[in-house]
Amino acid sequence: VRPPTMSGHFLLAPIPESSSDYLLPKDIKLAVLGAGRVGKSAMIVRFLTKRFIGDYEPNTGKLYSRLVYVEGDQVSLQIQDTPGGIQVQDSLTQPGDPLSKCVQWAEGFLLVYSITDYDSYLAIRPLHQHIRKVHPDSRAPVVIVGNKGDLLHARQVQTREGVQLANELGSLFLEVSTSENYEDVCDAFRHLCREVSKLHSLGSERRRASVVPRPRSPNMQDLKRRFKQALSSKAKAPSAPTLG
Repeated sequence: VRPPTMSGHFLLAPIPESSSDYLLPKDIKLAVLGAGRVGKSAMIVRFLTKRFIGDYEPNTGKLYSRLVYVEGDQVSLQIQDTPGGIQVQDSLTQPGDPLSKCVQWAEGFLLVYSITDYDSYLAIRPLHQHIRKVHPDSRAPVVIVGNKGDLLHARQVQTREGVQLANELGSLFLEVSTSENYEDVCDAFRHLCREVSKLHSLGSERRRASVVPRPRSPNMQDLKRRFKQALSSKAKAPSAPTLG
């Protein structure tokens, strides 16, 4: 399943040098999760700069920030890279652990595995379960990405396995090659940005609805009482004289 191409509605924009008189845009916060050496950092840099930095994946947990346009609205896109060592464990129950902090912060998620590493594929399900645990309303959008799609000679995870997992988890699935196809990588981030933007719009509508008072429905008993009073007053009024 592939998201629709949205290049016409999603553009990178330069960050203003001075923001003193600048209305800050809304934030869209994304997190890229997965095992080590699956190409998470390469995907982020490829998306933001159109450059491929190779298979090197720094273990810094860097936060990237750019101004972008989503459906004509300017937003501040923040993408949290995560070290490959951050993984869900059975003993992971504390809300203050690094993974939980990252998941709590983010609004949309890219879960990445390498088609050449079956263990990285097995790490996707527990990561997804942890996201749903932190976001129990199941609103946070998730895209599952099978990276390194160009290394077919070393494939350990079949495409159908990625599709099946995504269907079970109710997520979008993409199989990409960060080194060869820029648009495929962009599609994953564009889709997440659009879905998070929809959540923002829905939340704004609900807040406006809670502030605007609803008109009071008419009280039928009160209307009946007033109608009876009007009839009674009319019956008691003296009749007009008849001119002869």
